[in-house]
Amino acid sequence: MSNVESNLHSQTRWQKFRASNLGYSFLSNKVAMISMAVFVAIVVMAVFAPLIAPFDPYDPRQQDIMNSEMAPIWWAGPRDFTDPQFILGTDAQGRDLWSAILYGTRLSLMIGVCAVALQAFLGISIGLISGYVGGRTDSLLMRLADIQLSFSTLMVAIIFLAVTQALFGSEVFNRYAIFFLIAVIGVSEWPQYARTVRATVLAEKKKEYVDAAQVLGFGPIRIMVRHILPNSVSPIFVISTVQVANAIISEASLSFLGLGMPVSQPSLGSLISGGFEFIFSGSWWITTIPGVVLVVLVLVINLLGDWLRDVLNPKLYKG
Repeated sequence: MSNVESNLHSQTRWQKFRASNLGYSFLSNKVAMISMAVFVAIVVMAVFAPLIAPFDPYDPRQQDIMNSEMAPIWWAGPRDFTDPQFILGTDAQGRDLWSAILYGTRLSLMIGVCAVALQAFLGISIGLISGYVGGRTDSLLMRLADIQLSFSTLMVAIIFLAVTQALFGSEVFNRYAIFFLIAVIGVSEWPQYARTVRATVLAEKKKEYVDAAQVLGFGPIRIMVRHILPNSVSPIFVISTVQVANAIISEASLSFLGLGMPVSQPSLGSLISGGFEFIFSGSWWITTIPGVVLVVLVLVINLLGDWLRDVLNPKLYKG
């Protein structure tokens, strides 16, 4: 074994990451590092919300209406009441806002990630079939994508959720709201993936390795999934990063309009909506603090997406 090979084997994963283009770009980009640190901190706090949060916002026994609209401990106006156990104050129902934000962030992230997973599954499947089969199938699927793109996500979601709420009633809708949101946000955004994957398939299916796989007798599904799809991984990662942020914004917008998560199951959107009517009465923290958390979360995800796009695109990456 040569010295070069022994050095490669002795390197740790961290050393290999630092030596790669991705690692070098990340460690030399302060915006990406700060964004990643903030994002990881938010995700960790959201995942471990039951351990970090001092109260359970889902448990009505831990809520006292007499504690409603308490100000944060660092804000004490002439007419405000504070309590050391409520760091960020309380909402109109007397819930601890810090606990509600932790649980709400976890719920918003869950909806965003699951909705993007559904988008990716539908879009990648349709894009592979459309690009590989071609012909009338390609034309039909792409026309469906054009029709889908002509409608905004919020417009489709508002119509679907409003009709669903009217058909099943508020009680059933609130019970399964998270599934309705994941479904409507996921189905509304699949063309973004389909068009990207289709473009990659059209470029790759004429190459020699695809012809060789066909000669060896491999089926179309194996060729699409095992040979062509890996060449679409980079743009899929970039799209997914942006789409997670868009899905979180969509969930917050729908919850703010009363078509998303109910008040009893706080997400960032429902927290902002629940405190909006109190913002001019002096209890600004009920809406403002969850709003700041939402803005920061979406901002760092978009910044990471921009950095990832620049690194994975050889035309944009300068080293």
